[in-house]
Amino acid sequence: MFRVSFLFIILGFACISCKSEDKKYTDTSKSNIDALLEARYEKFLDYNLDSLAFARSYSWGEKAIHKRPSKDWTSGFFAGNFWQIYMLTGKEVFKERAKLWTAFIEKEKLNSGTHDMGFKVFCSFGNGLKVEDNQEYKDIIVKSAQTLSTRYNPHIGSIRSWDFNRDKWQFPVIIDNMMNLELLFEATKISGDSTFHNIAVNHANTTLKNHFREDHSTWHVLDYDTISGQVRARVTHQGISDDSAWARGQAWAINGFTSVYRYTKDKKYLNRAIKTANFFINHSTLPEDGIPYWDFSHPNIPDISRDVSAATIVASALVELYQYTQNEAYLNYSKKVVQSLKTNTYILPKTLKIPFILDHSFGDWSKRAEMDEPIVYGDYYFLQTLLRLRDLNK
Repeated sequence: MFRVSFLFIILGFACISCKSEDKKYTDTSKSNIDALLEARYEKFLDYNLDSLAFARSYSWGEKAIHKRPSKDWTSGFFAGNFWQIYMLTGKEVFKERAKLWTAFIEKEKLNSGTHDMGFKVFCSFGNGLKVEDNQEYKDIIVKSAQTLSTRYNPHIGSIRSWDFNRDKWQFPVIIDNMMNLELLFEATKISGDSTFHNIAVNHANTTLKNHFREDHSTWHVLDYDTISGQVRARVTHQGISDDSAWARGQAWAINGFTSVYRYTKDKKYLNRAIKTANFFINHSTLPEDGIPYWDFSHPNIPDISRDVSAATIVASALVELYQYTQNEAYLNYSKKVVQSLKTNTYILPKTLKIPFILDHSFGDWSKRAEMDEPIVYGDYYFLQTLLRLRDLNK
């Protein structure tokens, strides 16, 4: 639920609430919104450089930034935000800071205890490669792909996601894992080694076969039997229930399968992305402004929190999906989300000195953590959406 009070803002969107503790801006003209974004970007430069303190989220209750080391799955988003702000603004100071934050992540190329290699390494070093041709970055991406490949089980045809809850799960695979395949595809392009490409395709195929319901929504977690290779259970870890449609999970699926189509041009992946995208943008509980509640199936809608991060992940994907389908509904959704997020309901006040842009992302219900807060990946995919829209206009 949006915090505290409700303010009615006539923007052509649904009525949504905002925090009474923040002074929000009433001038929503383009010039003012652009100024607010620029003001938010500058706050990233105020944040101290510290290899153990990647900014992950901001707690309104604690009035504190949650800081994590590079091994956290979100570290690459923070470094990637500096790269993307540089690409949007052209200001060298952001590029120089991006290089420093990215360097802190290099050691993760050897971390085989996680499936989040794509999030950490490709969102940082991969964005760096968009800016400059850097052989060191390429080598780090290939080494990271080799490390990630050690988690692949050819009998199951998937990359193992988590290592915890071993008393409960034999081989858990989460839909989020689709987002780490981009690293593998790029590693093949860089090295010429098709092993990485083949692992990514096999993982996508297994996910395509087992992870989706008849209505084209996705489960969060599938647990596989390590002996038979068959599905043992379909459950959630972050949704409201095992059979619910956790919003960010749907977003990972749409974005992930869109990127797999980019590398393979196999239409079965395109069709999967299309069907789940249609489920998302046409859902009866999706608010008019395009920012979903954190779980489409939650029984307490509309009295629950939105999830800006789910909206930005999908908005970014649908700019790309539009290019493959020419379906105006996808581009219109992306533009609507950007316009919604450029209002003062979602942009943080320019006086707030924290390295985040947007409020109202939703983290992990299972831990009751980061619920309705600024979260780094909400910003990351917002910036990526802005870049993709800019490139599309070019």
